[in-house]
Amino acid sequence: MALDPSINGQFDGSWGMVRGLMSADGSGQHRFVGTLARSNALARDVADAVHALCMLHGRQPGLLDHALACNAQPAWAPWLEAAVEAFAAERALLARLTAAAGPLPSTPGQAESDSTIMSQRHALDTLARSDRRGCAVGAAVALVADWRAVRAVLDRAADRFGVPPVTCQLPDDADTAMLVATLAASPAAERAMAFGAQQLLAQHNGLWSLMEARASARNNA
Repeated sequence: MALDPSINGQFDGSWGMVRGLMSADGSGQHRFVGTLARSNALARDVADAVHALCMLHGRQPGLLDHALACNAQPAWAPWLEAAVEAFAAERALLARLTAAAGPLPSTPGQAESDSTIMSQRHALDTLARSDRRGCAVGAAVALVADWRAVRAVLDRAADRFGVPPVTCQLPDDADTAMLVATLAASPAAERAMAFGAQQLLAQHNGLWSLMEARASARNNA
């Protein structure tokens, strides 16, 4: 996944910090995301990923909803409100894809996988409710930025399972960069934002690694 480089120079180093995190640890850097987004990806692997993403992000309220509810900064509210509204459509898409994908593919260690994803969801909820100024919004920013790579997998699933395509309406780079610039008004806030973003990306990377391990267990059994 590549964030728009033309936006980078319009704001201070805080947006560059977000870009750096995405370039290092974004979902687009995980090799299994590339595998899932290819036209020859196995349907059972794509279905498994859709089910996992629905378990992680398909519930309401989710990370963005919690971040908005806990937000005490009026300047951040418009971006969060737009992100919440747009993610509702992404959540609906996840539900349609999960239904179209059918049952979970049979995979060893299902109970352990479910427990891992539930723990990840709890970790995201904790981030979104953090009272450390900037942490929750940092996680929200990372989710919106990282969703581009996630969307590549969802778009492949939509094509594979016959679900009509939907245009993603999440805030673009310019709007997100403006939020980041206001968010990082102090070193402490910038550190909190970076922590929230890093933790979100870590949970996503953990999910993709779990999906890769499950695919290996299924396909090499």
